[in-house]
Amino acid sequence: MTLSLPPDTTVRTTGPRLPADPERWPDVARLPRASALRTAVARRLVESALNRLPLRIRHGDGPRSLPAPGTPRDGVPTLTLHDPAAFHRRIGADGLIGFGESYMAGEWDSDDLVGLLTVLATHVDELVPAPLRRLRGLWAHRRPSGDRGTVEGARDNIHRHYDLSNELFALFLDPSLMYSSAVFDTLPATPDALTAAQHAKIDRLLDLADVGPGTRLLEIGTGWGELAVRAAARGADVLTITLSEEQRDLALRRIAAAGASGRVTVELRDYREVEGRYDAVVSVEMIEAVGAEFWPAYFTALRRLLAPGGRVALQAITMPHDRMLATARTHTWISKYVFPGGLIPSPDAISRESAAAGLDITYDEGFGDHYAETLRLWRERFLGDPDAVDALGFDATFRRMWELYLAYSEAGFRARYLDVRQLRLVAAGPDGEDAP
Repeated sequence: MTLSLPPDTTVRTTGPRLPADPERWPDVARLPRASALRTAVARRLVESALNRLPLRIRHGDGPRSLPAPGTPRDGVPTLTLHDPAAFHRRIGADGLIGFGESYMAGEWDSDDLVGLLTVLATHVDELVPAPLRRLRGLWAHRRPSGDRGTVEGARDNIHRHYDLSNELFALFLDPSLMYSSAVFDTLPATPDALTAAQHAKIDRLLDLADVGPGTRLLEIGTGWGELAVRAAARGADVLTITLSEEQRDLALRRIAAAGASGRVTVELRDYREVEGRYDAVVSVEMIEAVGAEFWPAYFTALRRLLAPGGRVALQAITMPHDRMLATARTHTWISKYVFPGGLIPSPDAISRESAAAGLDITYDEGFGDHYAETLRLWRERFLGDPDAVDALGFDATFRRMWELYLAYSEAGFRARYLDVRQLRLVAAGPDGEDAP
């Protein structure tokens, strides 16, 4: 027999948790149901795992260090548990979702959040003993069926992230408003290099797609219009599509301000609804929002929309195939709070799905270190003006959520858990090309 606590019971060892709006953040404001046994097992597993890593644990009621043997204390990130009981209870109930919600609730902190998360990402395969990984289904949640990337579901998923507020994104993005990895001349990057690096990224993609005067270009995923403007400056005729009304409206204003309205058309449209044939198709970090179930439809659309001799240029975040398969089966903190319905593909998945659709990959290059630097600059800008975030109506829980999202993503690239790649695809067979 196990003892369960009601979901709204607060268990504290030190200090108050950050108040969270129970209507907006119900699973942060209240602690989850978890048996005493499950919480105790989670605590033992977590402490055992963390004790083997190069980091320190400090409890809010006083220092308690658990450094890895032989690890120098200087430069080692610290995990400070303000509320150890709540921290372990959330993990016992909800795994890594609970880990993220515990941070949102202010139950733990770190003096080096990215460093801490990088350690965890680097040693992700060591955190849970191998025999227990087979029991993942006991604590991992299934993805909600409503998050599937159907035509209607995709619109809702995009709305929940990209329609948060144009002003919010403008707070941490550079003036190009590119929400994807830049390509820098040198690393580490400086803040004043970000816009030029975003333009360098765009130019590389347009070059891969051979965009020039008279090119009929389709962009899948408008963002805020910077790529379309830059393509129009080359003399291309651009159709760019988005599912975000907020992005569409601002993109139209930015395109008009750049004098590119005569060459750029912006439409609220799903990639499956586009008709016609295009000399070039460009899509920047959009495949991650499609969902594995719909990757065949995505690559089939790319092939269907490509004119003879045309090229597709993609920029895609990737992860190793085995980790992609594990992530695909579970509801994660990122899919719950940041990117509903999405899944980062593996290079193997992209290769398989593109080949099945009749597309050959003729160029493929990764540059994950550049994404880590891009995310660092975004995070520093976001954290640099909390009052501006508050003024937009976003509360402290949101700020901690967004900080964790940016730090978590940066750590993934620094640990090589994630990568970002630019690819060129052409039609297989007589409609394609033998590009070097």
